[in-house]
Amino acid sequence: MKPLYFIIFLFLISNFVSNAQTASVKGKVTDINGIAIEGVTVSYGKRGTTTDKTGFYNLKVPEYVTLTLVFSHVAYVSVEKRVRLLHNRTVVFSPKMALKTEQIDAITLKNNKKEARGVAKIKSKNVRIIPGANSGVENVLKTLPGVNSNNELSTQYNVRGGNFDENLVYVNGIEVYRPFLIRSGKQEGLSFVNPFLTKNINFSAGGFQAKYGDKMSSVLDITYKRPKKFALNTNASLLGANLTYENVLYQNRLSALIGLRYRNNSLLVNSGENSGNFKPNFTDFQSYFSFLASNKLVVDFLGNLSLNNYIDEPVTRISNFGTIANPVALIVNYEGKEKDQYLTVFGALKATYKYNDALTFNLITSAYNTQEEEHFDTFAFYSLGDVNADFGSDNFGNVQNSVAIGSQLNHARNDLDALISNIQIKASHLKDNTHIEVGLKYQHEDIKDRLIEWEVVDSAGFSIRPPHFIPKNDQPYLPYTGPIVPFISVRATNAIQINRFMGFAQYSKVDYINDSKIWYNFGLRAQHWQINGTGIESKGHTIISPRIQLAIKPDWDKDMLLRMATGVYQQPPFYRELRDSLGRVHPELEAQKSFHFVLGNDYSFKMWGRPFKLVTELYYKNISKVNPFTVENVRIRYSAKNNATAFASGLDIRLNGEFVPGTESWVSFGYLNTKENIDGRGFIARPTDQRLKFAILFQDYVPNYPNLKMYMNLVYNTGVPGGSPAFADPYLFQSRLPDYKRADIGILYELLEGRRPSRHFRQLRAKQMSVGFEIFNLFDVQNTISNTWVRDASSKLSFAVPNRLTGRVFNIKMAITF
Repeated sequence: MKPLYFIIFLFLISNFVSNAQTASVKGKVTDINGIAIEGVTVSYGKRGTTTDKTGFYNLKVPEYVTLTLVFSHVAYVSVEKRVRLLHNRTVVFSPKMALKTEQIDAITLKNNKKEARGVAKIKSKNVRIIPGANSGVENVLKTLPGVNSNNELSTQYNVRGGNFDENLVYVNGIEVYRPFLIRSGKQEGLSFVNPFLTKNINFSAGGFQAKYGDKMSSVLDITYKRPKKFALNTNASLLGANLTYENVLYQNRLSALIGLRYRNNSLLVNSGENSGNFKPNFTDFQSYFSFLASNKLVVDFLGNLSLNNYIDEPVTRISNFGTIANPVALIVNYEGKEKDQYLTVFGALKATYKYNDALTFNLITSAYNTQEEEHFDTFAFYSLGDVNADFGSDNFGNVQNSVAIGSQLNHARNDLDALISNIQIKASHLKDNTHIEVGLKYQHEDIKDRLIEWEVVDSAGFSIRPPHFIPKNDQPYLPYTGPIVPFISVRATNAIQINRFMGFAQYSKVDYINDSKIWYNFGLRAQHWQINGTGIESKGHTIISPRIQLAIKPDWDKDMLLRMATGVYQQPPFYRELRDSLGRVHPELEAQKSFHFVLGNDYSFKMWGRPFKLVTELYYKNISKVNPFTVENVRIRYSAKNNATAFASGLDIRLNGEFVPGTESWVSFGYLNTKENIDGRGFIARPTDQRLKFAILFQDYVPNYPNLKMYMNLVYNTGVPGGSPAFADPYLFQSRLPDYKRADIGILYELLEGRRPSRHFRQLRAKQMSVGFEIFNLFDVQNTISNTWVRDASSKLSFAVPNRLTGRVFNIKMAITF
């Protein structure tokens, strides 16, 4: 029995010693107002606990060991406390934690100078996290009111009734462009703006200042960051990968920022109705170097090389349409191939000379070259079939009784080479509350374009003649002896040069009326351009555009800012606008002219003890000398005539703030009414008349596991006029596409946030690491981008078969920062 007593004695002694070797830290965690915080993680090493509903915690710690206690919460700034406890000691520590705002769009909630100018300031810290088929800056912009898009594969967007070509995009004060021949979102690939390189993003949906260029809708002003230390960031997903390098060299005089992106859209494209061999590969390399030559001179270089390859070998397509009572299916079998390539090279040099504290000069020169090839030969033969609608049948949903009704042959050999080069000088004088800015710019555009495109449509042995082609035809009494011509045939070769001279001047001042603060800006833009080319008559045009902005922050108890902007916004035609649907260039085309009037109100307030902001804007645009256009997918065809007038009016509302403590989400609503009058025939809806828009961008986290985060992007847009047959008269065809509905969700887990890295991560030297997944088109909604029209000669009926976008897609992603 003695051994048994000895073992029991040793167990009791060891238990006593083990209990005596621990101490405890306890207390209550509150915010700066003394309100208890639930779910705060209190940890040291791999051990820890969390606070309860009353903010109380009790943590056992070893004795005689110096520890660092970390108090962390996703909504509050972390607190650290070093402790060393003596034998059997209990220490009470009750920290107060300050609220932090982890912003997505991070639009400042307090009214400031940018809001007074009607500019939404967007920080790019978490833009890349928001889920979307094309994640990035444009993905976030599409959740703002007034910004519309019904194609998740494209980064293009419409603003307040305008089209894609009416939006300005600047990177570090340099205007950038998009490819010319893109006709489908599948071909588009990566946006020029690399979200991993951006620092500041400013966006204006109308009524912007004269220092920006001559476009009618919006301006997106991007600033790339200047690194201050070494960093390496890598991101990978099933859709592609990104690598970003940051560093400072030569005694901190040279900063280097390099980004490499690769994207493959096969995962998205293959979720549609078509089956085949798709190879949509997109590669983008960007670099930004900034050299401090002296205390007064800084020289920047921005470079970009982008290569988009799109290969499509379609095999089959089955599209179901019709009604529940009478469902119909289109079965298409393909032969042939489409091969497109878009090579873009861009380079810019910018010198900034600070003459003194008030006066700064900028000299900027840039060159942009795009070489585009769009080559395809595709043969499609199609049939219509009835769909089994008997719920009790084993063949429910299958196609039966299909009848071949026709075929279609499409051919294209389109090539374009465009070189755009410019030089500009700007001066800025800022002293006290007065800011004067002036600038001059010269731009040369040299464009060579070959357009060869035709389409032959056969319906049950009958070749369909082109629209508005009415030859003499006495069939069946006499045989038809006229020419057999393609349904669509475009052949053109253009070589044009455009020289543009531009300038602006604007005056801004901040002043006070009693205790109310006011901002005002007066500006003037002017441009003269001359069009020359082979086989066309040389034409010159001149425009002048005055603009005014006014804002006042009244001395009220409520934090409100009242804004007004008005002015003339004229858009001289670019090459795409000069070319009509048959490929002919019209140098006589004048600039479209839009008169803007915008009233805005920014109201900042607190709700549930957290900051919120309500932004409301009422706008009206009167547009003259309109160049009418049609839209198919993302391809815009212009009439190249100033034969219409138009207007756009609407209301934009956005409420953003901390719906969940420590995170920022927002809800957007937009109403738009835009119509045009072509050749005096009366007003009809424009192709961009997206009447209602509703969007939610929401961020959340699990309270007890704050590193587990959720991001949701939800958009609803009413349908736009479209889906008409090629060359249809818009006055005879005013049907709308179905409403666009989409929800994307992302789940992300931060492996290193709010905790001390493990030994493995310390060896890896990783600063941040996250893993997660995304579900695109969560509810698998079948959105329609356009219609394919098929004709049955026997029944003399035409069928509109919807061309649908992507289905539900699951994506996995990972990010590491060193």
